[in-house]
Amino acid sequence: MSVVTSSLSENQQKKLMSLLGHVRFHLLYKASVHGFTAAAFHSRCDKQGPTVIVAYNAAGFVFGAYTSKDYTQSGEGIKDEEAFLYSISAEVNKPLRVAIISGQCAFTDGNTGPNYGALVFLHQDNPVVQSNPGTGFHFQPAAMHGEDLALTEFEVYRVECMGDLLAKPWRNIQWTAERKQQLQKAIQGYKPDIKTVHQARVLLVGPVGAGKSSFFNSINSVFRGNMTCQAIAGTAGRSVTTQFRTYSIKVGKGGRAVPLVLCDTMGLEENAEVGLDIEDIVNIYKGHIKDRYQFSPSMPLLENAPGFKKHATLNDMIHCVVYVIDTCKISILTEKMLDKFAAIRRKTNQLGIPQMLLMTKVDEACPLVAEDLKNVYRSVYIQRKARELSESLGIPLCCVLPVKNYSEELELDLNTDILLFSAVEQMLNYADNFFEDQVVEDQEVNDQEELYRSSDQHRPDFCNIVHQEDKFV
Repeated sequence: MSVVTSSLSENQQKKLMSLLGHVRFHLLYKASVHGFTAAAFHSRCDKQGPTVIVAYNAAGFVFGAYTSKDYTQSGEGIKDEEAFLYSISAEVNKPLRVAIISGQCAFTDGNTGPNYGALVFLHQDNPVVQSNPGTGFHFQPAAMHGEDLALTEFEVYRVECMGDLLAKPWRNIQWTAERKQQLQKAIQGYKPDIKTVHQARVLLVGPVGAGKSSFFNSINSVFRGNMTCQAIAGTAGRSVTTQFRTYSIKVGKGGRAVPLVLCDTMGLEENAEVGLDIEDIVNIYKGHIKDRYQFSPSMPLLENAPGFKKHATLNDMIHCVVYVIDTCKISILTEKMLDKFAAIRRKTNQLGIPQMLLMTKVDEACPLVAEDLKNVYRSVYIQRKARELSESLGIPLCCVLPVKNYSEELELDLNTDILLFSAVEQMLNYADNFFEDQVVEDQEVNDQEELYRSSDQHRPDFCNIVHQEDKFV
């Protein structure tokens, strides 16, 4: 699956956002990839809420239209007082914004390309725009599009309001060096409840590009005290991780191992025939898959295959499952991907493994968090996305944690470290829940055996009674 990227430059995006306020864009449709047709447009842009059209021409103009209403192909004229046309060009610092003529419809909601009267995009399923100034909107053609009506590209973005900062954070975090040391000491001193188990094994599961490998690299960097890149991480459309990997973490270079093993897998993909297979996930849960096993996209690992570990112990099993999702992509998770998560959740629940969820790239998702990571629990947007994920995946909100991985930095950051360590602390807490269940189950078995032994002690010795009766005969 190729990655579809925006054609907007950083400067163009800033100018466009200045017309819309504190918002985030989600690319829905790119004509050079999906086709310059009305059908392609509607298949990806209908019922998406507020959207902005971005058209490009060879004259260097970026122009289009914003509406707060849905496209539904109703065939009716849609009134929208918030709608406007705009134009951005390199020659003009301030973008042009054209409001709708009072009392006029913003657009005709038909089955053609977007029809704003004054501008009709994808006219007759071609990469062109029809210009009719005065129909719903007044503008000068030279200022709007330089009178170049041929399109070199055409995109549509969903526009999502970011909100502001909460008066009080929805979770309390101590952003101090003392808190970091406290968390690090607790993690390094962790001991599982079961004496035969020395490390908690945590499996990271998530879509391609969500940041699973980057999370391990980030945790490893914090404990090492410098940036590391042991796990292969990248931004390719396909999973960079193709093996099952188990990563140990050491304090400093050559130091003592942390009682935590992070397990990395192939990324999840929408289609059933690609990405990580659910049966492989179950085998990982049960400890049957060895480190460095090469996943097969065509079939799951079979019991008699070389990479299958038949005799797994509690040390080999997964004690906590962590779903990893890119915060920037929460709003565009497809039904297929949500269905795949639901299927994995069902299997995980059946095996009684605790689960939590990491929201990665929170700084990329919210500019207020990018400005100051301490805003992560004050951001209205991040709180909204956490609740959205909780509802979509059926995971309690208390099990959803935002984090920031190290990606481009060369130096460690205190606030980033605290978020990362807080996530690890929760993983170990949830692993404890798993171990406690195992202890209870073992105790029940022992109690049952003891009951049988106790019953044997009080049971009459029938053989002895028979022999005694023989004496009286």
